[in-house]
Amino acid sequence: MITSNNNVLKGENNRAILLDYQYLESDQQLPVVVFCHGYKGFKDWGAWSLMGSAFAKAGFLFIKFNYSHNGGTVEEPIDFPDLDAFSKNNYSMEVRETKLVLDWIESSQLPIDKTKINLIGHSRAGGITTIVTANDSRVSKLITLAGVADYAERFPSGKALEEWKEKGVMHVKNGRTGQDMPHLYQFFEDFKNNEEDLTILKQAQKITQPHLILHGDNDEAVHVNDAHKLHKASPNSQLKLIRDANHVLGASHPWHQDRLPEDLRQAVQCMINFLRY
Repeated sequence: MITSNNNVLKGENNRAILLDYQYLESDQQLPVVVFCHGYKGFKDWGAWSLMGSAFAKAGFLFIKFNYSHNGGTVEEPIDFPDLDAFSKNNYSMEVRETKLVLDWIESSQLPIDKTKINLIGHSRAGGITTIVTANDSRVSKLITLAGVADYAERFPSGKALEEWKEKGVMHVKNGRTGQDMPHLYQFFEDFKNNEEDLTILKQAQKITQPHLILHGDNDEAVHVNDAHKLHKASPNSQLKLIRDANHVLGASHPWHQDRLPEDLRQAVQCMINFLRY
């Protein structure tokens, strides 16, 4: 039987990091998989919980969490009831909170093998987990799933950047919820102030741990070229492309089926094989 539980950690600005985990009862210490969600994402999106169950059944303790400023709350973790918090998020904050989750794992009483702590970062968090792995020896292996390779190129430039600075806020439409998602200009300022540390490809060059790069070759949100760039930069990486797969590997939100979509099922099997051997 799968054991599952919820925890609340204290994140940036005293905001909550909502975290859950699941695993099969065992008399052995279990390797850990920590899943980090991407932009406009959350831990309970789509088929992520089903993915967690697959890892648990394969003998891993699977953890997923919401970044404290992802726009969700403890009471309403689905979607984005707190757009004020969302507007104050930035990359540096997510790097620090990923390390905070690693701290929590180290001090927890869960039945885990603390020499086998593995990170999975989807989309934007592919960059976050790359940066963390490059600078934290507690990470055993890294998996970037449809991961971003360059944050700088994803910011506006020219007139749009000037307008953002002038107004102090920029809005991005969430196509699924219809919300106008606000970004304060501090998001860009934080990146520029910490650009060396937040340049994904530069950090990837420092990674000594095994690194699996998984990407759909029909990804509409993060082009497959990002996977090739990351593979070239990360010295211990292997690249696996999933034919015709999109950014979320065939999943959607909400996901009402009790089986993973085929592309995500294939990705999960690749990830399990990579972590086992």
